[in-house]
Amino acid sequence: MILPVIMAGGSGSRLWPLSRTLYPKQFLSLTSPSTMLQETVARLDGISHQAPFFICNEEHRFIVAEQLRQEQLAHSGIVLEPVGRNTAPAIALAALHATSNGDDPLLLVLAADHVIQNQQAFVDAVNSAIPLAEADKLVTFGIVPNAPETGYGYIRQGSAISETAYHVDTFVEKPDLVTAQEYIATGEYYWNSGMFLFKASRFLDELDTHCPDILFACQQAMSGAHGDLDFIRLDEAAFSACPDESVDYAVMEHTQDAVVVPMDADWSDVGSWSALWGVNPKDVHGNATRGDVLMENTTNSYIYSQNKLVATVGVDDLVVVETKDAVLVAHKDKVQDVKGIVEQLKQAGRSEYLQHREVYRPWGSHDAIADGERFHVKRLTVKPGEKTATQMHYHRAEHWVVVSGTARVQNGDKTFVVGENESTYIPIGVPHAIENPGKVPLVLIEVRSGSYLEEDDVVRVENYGIGY
Repeated sequence: MILPVIMAGGSGSRLWPLSRTLYPKQFLSLTSPSTMLQETVARLDGISHQAPFFICNEEHRFIVAEQLRQEQLAHSGIVLEPVGRNTAPAIALAALHATSNGDDPLLLVLAADHVIQNQQAFVDAVNSAIPLAEADKLVTFGIVPNAPETGYGYIRQGSAISETAYHVDTFVEKPDLVTAQEYIATGEYYWNSGMFLFKASRFLDELDTHCPDILFACQQAMSGAHGDLDFIRLDEAAFSACPDESVDYAVMEHTQDAVVVPMDADWSDVGSWSALWGVNPKDVHGNATRGDVLMENTTNSYIYSQNKLVATVGVDDLVVVETKDAVLVAHKDKVQDVKGIVEQLKQAGRSEYLQHREVYRPWGSHDAIADGERFHVKRLTVKPGEKTATQMHYHRAEHWVVVSGTARVQNGDKTFVVGENESTYIPIGVPHAIENPGKVPLVLIEVRSGSYLEEDDVVRVENYGIGY
């Protein structure tokens, strides 16, 4: 049986301002109404498999759980990495978990942030690789290239094993353009997709041979792990001591049993805005758009509107992305330099690199609406049956106005119900919480007023969840 292992970590900056550190691209809807994480699970249809196993950063745990809940997707566990340690340790954690009860499934290792437009070709490639993995081979899937791409690593095929598989001759780093053109001309090279299929035990054996320090650290981290709701929390100290290494460097480049199965599935890792333009449908002028967009004399551009009307006139080869708190305008040939803007934001201590204006929490979300010298306004949405943490503030009072739904409010030692078009006032220093006892989302407007309005003016009184 196949156990899909979906790696949902990472906090890439190349799709800023849509992708943020606390809400990276794997959780975004970029090519369909579903998120990239949800699409990764959906494309497993046609493959006999167990419920997927997920690996993600600790700060993304509730996003993963919520996106699985939205689609009613089952899982075999969600491991939380307290720190990022690359793909080799992540896969080791999955293999150790998979073999802990005596089973030895085939691990189908997938990244949660890839686009695959030809699902049947993906399914066919995986199914053709199953006999190889069952015969103790370590299979990697090589993407049949359609251009001399310099942003991907390559795999050179060796001798043929069958009509659909080859021994791996070598893994090569990202080439320059001339070298990439030479690779394509030979017909012997594939893009390195970062997708794999192998027995859990075989991977652990190879890791023990070539990088025993990674295996030891992961064994220690798993032995000290404990459950927390849907999540598996590792021993933080043990995992932090683990070397940071990719699966290619740790295992695949050293094993004698590496096999490449070609996959021609319209694959992309969507590593830039120009790549996203490439995989989206375009109009007759070569434009890909999303949201409220008007264009006049515009060609070969990607225009994304999240919140406002975006209009373009007389432009070519541009990327324009509007979000609630930022606008990006870039030439398509320069989009790799977006990471420089993200670095400037980090150095300036600005929040736009870290999170969106709308922030998601286990109980719902909050969205900043307006700021002033002594006031701050937010829209809060509380999911049915959920409740915020009980907390208090020393420098601000709060006014709550219910827009829709019904709120059960804890205000000091009193608990009462506030309905639509009603409001309540929370004085400074009074413990308070909001609960949604109803069946529909609760939406309210929160107005903060006082001398200090930042998020760190909060004291948890009784933790019913994660506060805001």
